[in-house]
Amino acid sequence: MARTWLSIEVQLVSGRGEVLWPRPGRVFAAARSHTFAQLAAAINTAFARWDLAHLHLFTLADGSSVATLSHFDGDAPDGTIDDVSAKLSQLSRGETFAYVFDLGDDWTHLCSAAAHRIDPLEQLGVVPDAPTAYWGWGDLPDQYGRRWNGDDGENRPPRRPAGGLCDLPPLLPGWGVRP
Repeated sequence: MARTWLSIEVQLVSGRGEVLWPRPGRVFAAARSHTFAQLAAAINTAFARWDLAHLHLFTLADGSSVATLSHFDGDAPDGTIDDVSAKLSQLSRGETFAYVFDLGDDWTHLCSAAAHRIDPLEQLGVVPDAPTAYWGWGDLPDQYGRRWNGDDGENRPPRRPAGGLCDLPPLLPGWGVRP
């Protein structure tokens, strides 16, 4: 296959009022025929978003906005392009653009289309039907800042077992005590 796919680097810059440094990031392989809605779904998956009931918005280098118009109930910013139909072919080589997930917590991402095209078979070993992450780095914050199941943001983390992690049950039956 020819080198016809985009390589798009996405770095998580900030969210929930916090600036992240170093920035966690992912690199995606994406066909020019994929849509911005598909890229948004891939970004959300790669950055461990689990509550997807939030608005999102791309802002392209020329200032145009791309979002899922049906999610705005008619209140989308003027001139916003529908990401369900807008193709990634709109992106130029080397173009930088922004993606914001959850317009309240403002998970803001810096996105950059690489200057070179890639062959998905070389990078991924397959030709996926949607944008797919093929490289990444960094610690991903929980979408709501939770650090354990039941974290309400006001209580201390649960205490470790008295004997350390060895007092926890084995991961699978027959594995015995944890080291």
